[in-house]
Amino acid sequence: MTISKQFEFIGNSIINGWSRPNPINIYPEKSCGIFAEGIEMTYQSGKERFVALKGIDLQISKGVIQLLMGPSGSGKTTLLSILAGILTPTNGKVHLLGKEITKMSRKQLSRFRRDHIGFIFQGFNLFPALTAAENVELALNIKGIKGKIARQQSLELLSQVGLAAKAQLLPRDLSGGQKQRVAIARALAGNPQIIMADEPTADLDSHNGQAVIELLCQLAKEGGTTVVIVTHDPRIKAFADNITFLEDGEIVPGDP
Repeated sequence: MTISKQFEFIGNSIINGWSRPNPINIYPEKSCGIFAEGIEMTYQSGKERFVALKGIDLQISKGVIQLLMGPSGSGKTTLLSILAGILTPTNGKVHLLGKEITKMSRKQLSRFRRDHIGFIFQGFNLFPALTAAENVELALNIKGIKGKIARQQSLELLSQVGLAAKAQLLPRDLSGGQKQRVAIARALAGNPQIIMADEPTADLDSHNGQAVIELLCQLAKEGGTTVVIVTHDPRIKAFADNITFLEDGEIVPGDP
């Protein structure tokens, strides 16, 4: 499998006062970045049936930091994967930026993710044989930006996250916080309107974790990017615009 194909595969409420809304029937395209209604997810293995999500309704405005929190096994990562178009729900609808992705073909969905969504992973998922700049440049290549323009934009993105001086270093020569900032620069390739982050601070100390969250907040507030974060990290709460708590596949009020 080529590096580009590997990368394509990889890429493929108020705090304590949130209450579950009534089902939403009208999609507010102008103000809403993400809209999900009646999301259910069931896994079947032989005679065993496991319900991961039970009728989730969620509306996320553009340009906000939205947290998905809850204990392990609560369904938050499954929900993030459905919102990102990586998993298809058993039932329900998901609209991103005014388009219903649950009706798209695989090819349409792949193109939509490529053009509109950036991904940040807990384990960074950087290619060890590529420099920081090359990791970002690869993401740009996949989005159709190549050659001199891609090289220039990769350096600009690394500069944006404060890593211009580390552009030619391999991941092994970077700290955990620096690797995550490279991952953020890569997620920003092509200027996506939505960022999906799965435990982005889990492997970072408090200083680096705060730096990463502050950077994501800046993207949301200055760039109008919608940022959805799955996390167990209570330090992030103070930076969030909205927090949705899940338990046993359902949205629950407050902190379970």
